[in-house]
Amino acid sequence: MKVILNNEVSNLGSAGEVVEVRPGYARNYLVPQGLAVAWTKGGQKAVDQLRRGRHARAINDFEKAKEVAEKLKKTDAHIIARVGENDRLFGSVTAADVADAVKRAGGPEIDRRRLVLPGTIKALGTYDIQIRLHPEVTGRFKLQVTPAKRTKK
Repeated sequence: MKVILNNEVSNLGSAGEVVEVRPGYARNYLVPQGLAVAWTKGGQKAVDQLRRGRHARAINDFEKAKEVAEKLKKTDAHIIARVGENDRLFGSVTAADVADAVKRAGGPEIDRRRLVLPGTIKALGTYDIQIRLHPEVTGRFKLQVTPAKRTKK
């Protein structure tokens, strides 16, 4: 079944692309979540128009993505998390937490959906985080997860 993506979907495509997916995936997930609409001839015309506009903006987006990648390279994000026994975190560090930490560290504002976390972050330490800024540009930065100070009872 052909669908037109409204948003970027991991391992599938970006907004405005026409992709072929299984009917159940489209009917049960993509369309109800608002991530895609069924393909039509009229929809195809709109997609073609979007592509022309996107191509004109792509060069500017590429340059801006390179600038953001350079800023991120110099950014060291820091998260203070509550820990329990054996320095294990209560819960885990989410992509939204990482995006907030970058902003607090003076880095650029980033979209949490573009972050590529190295699995689930449930322990203290330093992590190398990757972000997809543009199809041709990825940025990297360091994330330090440290324990919150414990209060004595």
